[in-house]
Order: sequence, then structure tokens, then C-alpha cells
Amino acid sequence: MEASTVQLNDIALFVEVAKRKSFSLAARALNMPTSTLSRRINELERAIGLRLINRNTRRLDLTEAGAAYMSRCQGLIDEARLAHEQLQMLSGGPSGNLRVSMPYSLAMWLLPETINDFTERYPEVECEFDLSMMTASDAQGTPFDVVLRFGRDSDRSLTAVDAGNGVSHSGGVVQELVSLDNYLYASDRYLARHGEPRTPGDLAQHQCLRTTIDEAHSYWTLHQDGVSERVPVAGHLAANNMSIAGTLAGLDLAITRMPHCQALDPIIKRNSLKRVLPGWSVDPISLYVVYPSTIQPAKTRAFMDFILPKLGPAQDA
Repeated sequence: MEASTVQLNDIALFVEVAKRKSFSLAARALNMPTSTLSRRINELERAIGLRLINRNTRRLDLTEAGAAYMSRCQGLIDEARLAHEQLQMLSGGPSGNLRVSMPYSLAMWLLPETINDFTERYPEVECEFDLSMMTASDAQGTPFDVVLRFGRDSDRSLTAVDAGNGVSHSGGVVQELVSLDNYLYASDRYLARHGEPRTPGDLAQHQCLRTTIDEAHSYWTLHQDGVSERVPVAGHLAANNMSIAGTLAGLDLAITRMPHCQALDPIIKRNSLKRVLPGWSVDPISLYVVYPSTIQPAKTRAFMDFILPKLGPAQDA
């Protein structure tokens, strides 16, 4: 195969390998054997007459020629895929396998409120959900169409994020979707038994459900009308899952922090939780999305457009 006969498909295969820095991850995304993918890249390199990928490490690296080739080809491949999808949509809607990675806690309160309606509206989209605990930075380069992660300004795995604006880099595009208001909740029985806090300082006398039991999470910062108070909190329980936190609070065990949005509202109501210190909020939680490229296919756009309204304020906020 001469350079003049290099096929666009072979360039697309190279872009997938270069983007994910892994033959196995790229092969999974492409639904083809790793051996076949490796052979096709070898043939592409022979046709071009240059080595594009260094294979002497466990994590593949691009050569200088490979990096230059990637920078010129990725945009072309993305545009070609978008053109293909736009033609497909003339005869139908979004289709294909949509791979989504999200935290377990997000899946537990978001998917029950959305996935049935989504699959009914888009029957040609097959959804595959990964509920692992990888960080946003770890998820970059993996074969997912959408990676959703919680984070705060102090989360160093999201240092590339410019809130509200997608930031493109070698790992994909990171964007803040929404900043979720965060309030305190407890059950009526807990409050009847232990009394209701009237000021942020009263929390020191209560069981407070933290993310982890360590010094870093032994303080909550509360906000009201531009005033902030950092108060010490303690408790016998900790959980880093919002659904479990709601359940434990519903069992009259502690005061917990929870975001307040349409998707989470049923969990608050199901566990009969009441807002505590209603004039105050705690630090908000941001929800970020990581896309593999600046161009999102129709299936990705359809999914994100569908879930975003559920991330808005709850009706009784």
C-alpha cells in the first residue's frame, strides 16, 4: 500500500489509538480485535514510511511524526464522522452504542428518573453504563462517549476545567455542566429526638454524616446572604454515596448534606427528609463532563440534552 492509497479508515484507526494511547482500549471502542488493529496501524506506517507510535512502553507514546499526524488528522476524522451522522439522521434519529461512565451515586438517583423515557424516545441507542470510581483525569482516554464526575474547586483531577467553558486537551474536553446547590437534611424523628439546630454552631452538638472520617472532612462551611461560617462537625458514620447518605439520614441516624435538584428530590421525599437550617447552604457540588473530542455525536448530544433538565432545581427549592 503506497502513501497515495492510504484509506481514511486507516487514519481513523490511528486517531483512536493515538487518542487513547492504548491498542486494547481503541480496539474495544472500535469493536475489533486488537491484533487486527495493530496490523492495520503497522500497514499505515509502512505506507507512510514513518513510525507513528512508539511501542516500547506499557503506555503507547506518539513519535514526533505521529504527534504531527494526529494534530492534522483528528479534526478531519471528527468532521467526517459528524457528516456521516448528519446523513444518518435524515432517515432516522440518534443510534449506536452509547458508553457512559458515572459515579454509582449519580446513577442511583439520575437513571431511574431518566433512562426509561430516554430509551423510549431513542430506541436505536443502546446504553452501556460504567459505575466505577475512576477520577475524571483517569477516565480521559478511555473508550467512553460521556464521563460524568462530581468535583469541587479543590479537586486537582479537574485542574483543566474552566467552569462553563469546555477545555480541550489531549485527554478530551472537560466542561462543568452544573453547580448543584447543597443543603442540610435530617428526618423529623431525628430532629424530635435531638432537637433542631438553630445556628450553624449548633451542628457541633449533632451527629453529622460526613464523606470520610478524617480531619479534612471535619468542618462544613455554611453560607447565607454573603456570610460564611466554617463549623466543626462530627459523627459515628461516613459515606461517599449520596443515595446511601439519604437512606441513613432517613433512618434517623444523622444530619446529611445533599444536592437539591429534580432527580434527587424523590430520594429526599422517599426518606422523609426535612431541610435543616433552611436559611443556610453548604458548599455547592459541581458536576463535570468529559468528552473524547470537541465534536459530540448525535447519540451523545441526545443523552446530554435529555438529562440536563433533571439537574435543575427541585420544585420545592
